Amino acid sequence: MCFFQFTARRLVSQAHCGLKALSSKKQKFCLEMARPSSNMADFREVFAKAKHITIITGAGVSAESGIPTFRGAGGFWRKWQAQDLATPGAFARNPSRVWEFYHYRREVMLSKHPNPAHIAIAECEKRLSKQGRSVVVITQNIDELHRKAGTKHLLEIHGSLFKTRCTSYGNVAANYKSPICPALAGKGAPDPNTEDAAIPVEDLPQCEEDGCNGLLRPHVVWFGEALDPGVLTEVEKELDICDLCLVVGTSSVVYPAAMFAPQVSARGVPVAEFNMEATPATDRFRFHFPGPCGTTLPPALARHESELIS
Repeated sequence: MCFFQFTARRLVSQAHCGLKALSSKKQKFCLEMARPSSNMADFREVFAKAKHITIITGAGVSAESGIPTFRGAGGFWRKWQAQDLATPGAFARNPSRVWEFYHYRREVMLSKHPNPAHIAIAECEKRLSKQGRSVVVITQNIDELHRKAGTKHLLEIHGSLFKTRCTSYGNVAANYKSPICPALAGKGAPDPNTEDAAIPVEDLPQCEEDGCNGLLRPHVVWFGEALDPGVLTEVEKELDICDLCLVVGTSSVVYPAAMFAPQVSARGVPVAEFNMEATPATDRFRFHFPGPCGTTLPPALARHESELIS
């Protein structure tokens, strides 16, 4: 059995309270978890005692930096939704169109900056590390804004827009070129009336390893592809040891990330959700703080009065 299947089965089995008859103690726990609190003072007391904090972030964090999410109504590039382009099949059929889409996204993201939520997370990690406490960020985002903000312990489960992978030999490399290749300069406009550039394959991004010249693709996880088992192993380790979990700016509908926090909550670890609105997982968590993450997260992660100043 592959690691992903093991993880998925484990997460699903642990994520539901009502699969079998429960003891009165467990019933009480589930009922309590069905009424998440928005009491910041109570959260801050839990935060002050936590030694291993896991923060799971999604598109809502980056949206506050002005990055389009490509989810929901209006989430189109030209006449296509991301689901139409972010697949191995789409790349095989029309690599020029897919690269135009990703070139556009790269150029947009290069112009954006971390917002107060990204900065609060990075500053919290740096501060707590001096106290022998750990913070790890598990992100679904591919924009590297957490990295720009200064986060060090970062698990990018969907990859990065600023890495490429050779389709011939699988070489992965960081790539921050703008444009990524001459043929894509000025291409990728999202207007629905824009015609495809129809760039020949040999003019698209090519592997720079000696003697290769293979076609490059974005090093991101596309629809229909499995997540990197090595990254999932690291995620599982962090979920197993965390004693506080934050879910920030995610709809909790994209799997397998949607299962991470419920898995943690099912073993009694406090989970706090910071999101614009409630999600399908909200009632499983101890805390829920509605509103923009850039507003709610900084005071939540600020230095607690019990912390020693260093």
